[in-house]
Amino acid sequence: MLTCREEVLAFTKQLVQIESIVNTNGEKAIAQSLFKWVASFPYFSLNPSQIHLEQTIDDEHERYNVLAFVKGTKGSSNRTVILMGHMDTVGIDDFNQLKQQACNPDELMNTLKNENLPAAAKNHLDSGDWLFGRGVLDMKSGVASNLYLLKYYSEHPEQLDGNIIFLAECDEEDSSHGILSALKTLNSWKEEHGFHYTAAINADFVSARYEGDENRYIYKGTVGKLLPSFFITGAETHVGSCFEGLDPNFIAAELTKQINYNPELCNEAYGETTVPPVSLKQMDLKPSYTVQTALSAYVYYNFFIHSWSPKEVLSKLKEQAMIAFSNSLSLFEERFKQYCAISKEPYMPIHWQPRVFTYEEIEQLLIQENGEKFVTHMNAFKKNLLSNTELDNRMFAARVVEEAWKWMKDKDPAIILFYSSLYSPRVELTGKTDDEQLLIDALDQAVEMVQPKYPYPIVTRNFFPYISDMSFVALSDDEEGINAVSKNNPCWGTKHYVNYQDIRKLNVPVINIGPYGVDAHKKLERMEMTYSLEIVPNLTNYVIQKLLK
Repeated sequence: MLTCREEVLAFTKQLVQIESIVNTNGEKAIAQSLFKWVASFPYFSLNPSQIHLEQTIDDEHERYNVLAFVKGTKGSSNRTVILMGHMDTVGIDDFNQLKQQACNPDELMNTLKNENLPAAAKNHLDSGDWLFGRGVLDMKSGVASNLYLLKYYSEHPEQLDGNIIFLAECDEEDSSHGILSALKTLNSWKEEHGFHYTAAINADFVSARYEGDENRYIYKGTVGKLLPSFFITGAETHVGSCFEGLDPNFIAAELTKQINYNPELCNEAYGETTVPPVSLKQMDLKPSYTVQTALSAYVYYNFFIHSWSPKEVLSKLKEQAMIAFSNSLSLFEERFKQYCAISKEPYMPIHWQPRVFTYEEIEQLLIQENGEKFVTHMNAFKKNLLSNTELDNRMFAARVVEEAWKWMKDKDPAIILFYSSLYSPRVELTGKTDDEQLLIDALDQAVEMVQPKYPYPIVTRNFFPYISDMSFVALSDDEEGINAVSKNNPCWGTKHYVNYQDIRKLNVPVINIGPYGVDAHKKLERMEMTYSLEIVPNLTNYVIQKLLK
């Protein structure tokens, strides 16, 4: 076992003290500091071409990744392990009056001693084995663990029959510009140095899965995440004649009732199940108050996947949208009849029918009907819309669909289904290749070696349950699945683009061995030091040794 606790702790505190909130200049500052730090290691003083500070590509913000590699001298193997982790954090506004201490663990913990804390947090604070502060868990202690191993092997390259790469990337907490930019360098190094990428080891945080869960988890592969979105049109009317029209908010409410928390939309694979979808936004698109019902509504949902492709998700959600639309029309009709009965007004049968389209279907229909005129108009519209910097990808997509809808000849109520944000691909690690099986075996052996040194169970599972940059180093989807993303995202090629072929070219098996703690993204974010500073670096090191023996 490596004796590494104090050094990894010191690295962690130094990293935490550099405030690096995503989409701020702090991301630039931490990358520059980390680069200078690593460049000062004697190995990199002698080999300066093996450390890079690289700005992200096609990014609205100036920020950087730090990449470095050590070439082993034990043998001539080209096998290479990537150690990866992100430097950015979420914001600190939740710390309120403690914002000044949020990135200084020692000061923060001294202050927290006088705070009225929940019992669990107070016990952790009093134990002396937990570190509090923004980023200590998510995930600067993980970066510190990787940094320790980079330094160790830079001092002992004779222990490596192969190579290790250190990657500290930015922008994991928002749009993954960091890892997507780093793919270019990793793939070029593959060609330039003849690296064979045998594994990637991410160091993102892990937590208990339920109250009372004492397991410390290691994950093989990761969950995928989509943002299915729905543009809903109604039939506008004055509120005084409400049954003469159809409120799109009424349909949206039924859609959310149908999709939210629906176990039918949980994806089970290898005995593990995703959480069901939940709505992240529901609104109408009226710009201001009027006494007319809205023309359209907009709603989108978080959607996790283990084995389903983006194309399968579209199919499943189109079916759910049809059910919701049918239910809303049935309820509308029932209430209209009840109203007519009590008001003595004549009932008129409704003529609307449930209609659900994907964006790809709508676009193809409008191109068939209008040809190049529609294509030219929409390209110009999207180009002009880019000037509105207040629009994120999700609202940009909604505005594009709204504009396309204006070209529809049949304006009867409809639902249009599309994707409006980054697709984080699912990654399965099943042993289907020699490298995958070697990584699985190395991980199992590492756990077997370390477990006797630690009192809590170290348990492996198949899918990392949170969004992470693991999604962008391997690809389990086929071309048809990826095409369903590009053809159904109205932002694609203008506001948003991902070169998934870069991922497929790298395609390295990936696991997550990361720090353990609780309350990530919260004021009381904290990590357990024994596991995070001692067990994590040693588990990672044993995997490296098994892979590069």
